[in-house]
Amino acid sequence: MLSRELYFAMLGTGATCLATVLGAGTVFLFKKDMGAGLQRAFLGFAAGVMIAASVWSLLIPAMEMAEEQGQSALLAAGGGFVLGGVFLMLLDRLLPHLHIGSDEPEGLPAHLKRTTMVVLAVTLHNIPEGMAVGLAFAVAARDGGAAALPGAVALAIGMGLQNFPEGAAISLPLRGQGVSRGKAFVCGALSGVVEPVFGLLTVLAAGSVAGMMPWVLAFAAGAMIYVVVEELIPEAHLGEHSHVGTGSVMLGFLVMMLLDVALG
Repeated sequence: MLSRELYFAMLGTGATCLATVLGAGTVFLFKKDMGAGLQRAFLGFAAGVMIAASVWSLLIPAMEMAEEQGQSALLAAGGGFVLGGVFLMLLDRLLPHLHIGSDEPEGLPAHLKRTTMVVLAVTLHNIPEGMAVGLAFAVAARDGGAAALPGAVALAIGMGLQNFPEGAAISLPLRGQGVSRGKAFVCGALSGVVEPVFGLLTVLAAGSVAGMMPWVLAFAAGAMIYVVVEELIPEAHLGEHSHVGTGSVMLGFLVMMLLDVALG
């Protein structure tokens, strides 16, 4: 029943959004911005979590579901994966945004405030995360929750672990630039709101056409891998042979894998 799927998706994405809000709330506790090394570690950790989640929580279930429905697992997983990457690439090229620590905005030219463009940059990261968590909980609702719910919970925990520092990565630098604590908190919190929005929209789209769920699961995986390759790894400065960045990617991957095995 679609209403049950939406309810589950709302709970899952609401939890990951709350993690972003709590991270943004650190602006009321700390005065200084997080150091470059710590920010690099958080970015690497997020990349590792998203890579593992794309494989275990999205691509593998997409292939299994496609086979159960009599579809080609390769076509559904591969086609959805490519479409997800293309979708995020188009958003990246079109949506005006500015990454933290950068002075060069990306996307179409727009006369937006710097703080707005920084929030939009993190919002891009959160779109595929919301899609992934929303879909995982919708699948759990469709299966009655017994088999798929532990994996969905593991995914939500993994995303929440990386969303907390993401919220702080927005609010603390904004505070360091002279923005009031209240405004810095709101900006950080708003970046997480996109997760429930896109999570619910994706579940609605997947449920409206029979047989679309495998494609949409793979679509979310492709979108997440695009974010990892295009945004997170470069921002973690892994091209500089950063041991902190590389180690944090491996740690994030390991944590997500262990969560999936332990709760699955």
